[in-house]
Amino acid sequence: MLKARVKICCISSIEEANMAIKYGASALGLVSKMPSGPGVITDELIGTITKMIPPPIATFLLTSETNALSIIEHYKKVNTSTIQIVDAVSEKEYHKIRKALPGVKIVQVIHVVDEKSVIEAEEISTLVDAILLDSGNPNLPTKELGGTGRTHNWQLSKKIRESVNVPLFLAGGINKENVREAIDIVQPFGIDLCSSVRTNGKLDEKKLEAFFDAVA
Repeated sequence: MLKARVKICCISSIEEANMAIKYGASALGLVSKMPSGPGVITDELIGTITKMIPPPIATFLLTSETNALSIIEHYKKVNTSTIQIVDAVSEKEYHKIRKALPGVKIVQVIHVVDEKSVIEAEEISTLVDAILLDSGNPNLPTKELGGTGRTHNWQLSKKIRESVNVPLFLAGGINKENVREAIDIVQPFGIDLCSSVRTNGKLDEKKLEAFFDAVA
């Protein structure tokens, strides 16, 4: 039985970070300024949390910036191990980020909408260290760039996973009831979740424990 790694997103405090790590998270998502969605915290707090995380645990800065200079400046405020780009950027921007931050991993979010998402993922996968599939909609007047709590077509996610040569994270509406099905269908490198392990926006220890029990 495949066991996927787990990334807990929307971490809002050192206490939440430690709780997620306690139950088995191998990565933490730290959400900076977004046009919509949950979990946004200040860059100052992201930097503070990052400093307290032990090296084996990956820290992801979720940024909605779309040009290399802004992404690089944003990263230097927080110094996470990974940059998660939640909106579309051009190919030349990836190269600029690589040149400026050679030791930092780049993860690109692809919002799975239709077959075009498969082509998009294939093209971008050659430029990044990993792909994260989510259920947002960047084409709305107010962009949805994650944290929707909705699932998407996992058959498309499976198709993407089979067509790229980098690790793939699966996000979007994952919870204790459907995580095994998601893992069995898509066989991702990792699972990413936020709202399903929270109560009134706060990380819930009982929900967290139940989720990791379901993944085991």
